[in-house]
Amino acid sequence: MSEVRRSTSSSYRPRSSWIKRPKREWKPLEDRSCTDLPWFLLFTLFLVGMGGICGFTIMTGGAARLVFGYDSYGNTCGQRNDPIEGVRLSGLDHTDRKFVFFLDPCNIDIIQRKIKSMALCVSQCPTEELATYFDLKRFAMINGSELCSYELPGHKYPQLPERFEKCPKLPVPESKALPVFNRCTPVDISCYAKFAEAVITFVSDNSMLNRLIAGVAASKEIIVGLCLLALVLSMILMVIIRYISAVLVWILTALVVLGSLGGTSVLWWLYIDYRMTMNETMTKDLIETEEPNDGMKTTKDHAQGLLIYAVSATVFTGILLLLMLFMRKRVALTIALFHVAGKVFIHLPLLVLLPFCTFLALSLFWVYWIMVLLFLGTTGNPEENEDTGLVEFRLTGSLQYMTWYHAVGLIWISEFILACQQMTVAGAVVTYYFTRDKTKLPVTPILSSVLRLARYHLGTVAKGSFIITLVKIPRLILIYIHNQLKGKENACARCMLKTCICCLWCLEKCLNYLNQNAYAATAINSTNFCTSARDAFMILVENALRVATINTVGDFVLFLGKILIVTCTAFAGVLALNYQRDYTEWILPLIIVCLFAFLVAHCFLSIFEIVVDVLFLCFAIDTKYNNGTPGREFYMDKALMEFVENSRRSMAMEERGRSKRARPKEDAPGTSSA
Repeated sequence: MSEVRRSTSSSYRPRSSWIKRPKREWKPLEDRSCTDLPWFLLFTLFLVGMGGICGFTIMTGGAARLVFGYDSYGNTCGQRNDPIEGVRLSGLDHTDRKFVFFLDPCNIDIIQRKIKSMALCVSQCPTEELATYFDLKRFAMINGSELCSYELPGHKYPQLPERFEKCPKLPVPESKALPVFNRCTPVDISCYAKFAEAVITFVSDNSMLNRLIAGVAASKEIIVGLCLLALVLSMILMVIIRYISAVLVWILTALVVLGSLGGTSVLWWLYIDYRMTMNETMTKDLIETEEPNDGMKTTKDHAQGLLIYAVSATVFTGILLLLMLFMRKRVALTIALFHVAGKVFIHLPLLVLLPFCTFLALSLFWVYWIMVLLFLGTTGNPEENEDTGLVEFRLTGSLQYMTWYHAVGLIWISEFILACQQMTVAGAVVTYYFTRDKTKLPVTPILSSVLRLARYHLGTVAKGSFIITLVKIPRLILIYIHNQLKGKENACARCMLKTCICCLWCLEKCLNYLNQNAYAATAINSTNFCTSARDAFMILVENALRVATINTVGDFVLFLGKILIVTCTAFAGVLALNYQRDYTEWILPLIIVCLFAFLVAHCFLSIFEIVVDVLFLCFAIDTKYNNGTPGREFYMDKALMEFVENSRRSMAMEERGRSKRARPKEDAPGTSSA
């Protein structure tokens, strides 16, 4: 019976073990396969649609109308035109008329951002100022370029009664054609004074503006040199930050502790001082009036408010100090990760070029996107404006959705390019971390990572970037609605809109962080996006306190690095511009240089931040599945190994202390079995 009982008990398994999910096995760099192939096909189809929009604008003449220009009757300049039904003077042959001339080029609608003037196709722009209608006639007879509407004969300009409506506004300024777009533009830009005045209304003194612009023009070589200096400083900082990270962390700790203690002390001092003053004042008032008044109640409210602030600050300071005390050991991990990240940049120097490649890719795409958007503005069916009588091209019916499709493409493809950067960095760092012998690294790990991305993981990047797009689009729509309703909506609606915008922004940041770790998990295990995101999320949850420490301390250290680069660049700018004794001329060059320095520092240190985050995920996986014993050796760097050894040593000391405290209890009388 005992044998039967043992056999039945050994064959029994708890029900929970039957449904338990198999444990994920992390096998870095072992298997490689295509991930999220359907999303790659979907993204490819989306790109085909984007190209189709561009082709549609070219085939329907929108691109030609933008480049060559068109008149107010729907005729494209420089070519033969087909007549438009219901529009007079359409279908003209403008083969010899290659330039667009505006009858009133200075009539600019600032809100709609267009010239509210009749446009004509002419064979030559006016090369001199034409002050009278006789000058217009002479110019038409000599050059064969008629500047009035097509139905008016050039030799009768001075006598025709229609000349006031269908001829250019006098005097006609001297014009030159733009190099590519063939628009006649006045040489003297003083006619745009109203537009310029609207743009620079923030400047009350024109002489001040002229001096600022003159300062930029005189310092352009210095500005370029300082921008290059910011670039070099950013590259240097990414390499040396591992040596100064500990100093920056201690600076952060000291500032936080001193700031919280100082703020709390000041609030308590204000409360005590206010309370003492209030007691003296109330005693005098009671002696004089013998009953409390409204002023005493207001004073008590002020004192109570100060007390609430002081108590809240005290609670906040206490929680903050406890958190810093509890997380002080995890700060060492941040310092170790920064140290290893600096080594990564030494072994993978091409990481420095990634911001340039990403910026170049984004710039090329944005130029293409803006060009197609302008094509869409001159594409569609010709319609006569009832107010002006001019012909305009508008997208109608289902064609209107092309603009929305194009707008979604801006967000998705931009996010896709940024995600490709993250996946490339993750792939290179994962290769570095999980290669035990660093001498056996690929010749160019960055190029190897790019090739792996292009061959296996474009679908994963497309899916991750699409998720960000789904969150970003509603937020942008809400921001647009909020701006349109500014001053019209009530306080409740304004608060709800801002709350929704803030929540979507927070969700977008969280998804960005999760996506970045999902890309790293894909680079390690070659799993699809959802599986990688789940695995990475579980690892991050298991190391939540470490994640919080790295994100708070690490982000602040990187912020201090950005401030350091901006400060050094600004200081060098002050020294370089010192020869200009007019200090007002320093302002604009220094602002330009500081903005560029911060932008460059942000681009480079964001790469450093990605490297640190990927290193942490690799470290968490390494410590979870390896313990340093034969067959399960760590992959980590020496600096991280020292951190693990120190952590084990401190844990062993804590265990020893606990066992010593527990031993006297076991030896106490009455505890023995006898």
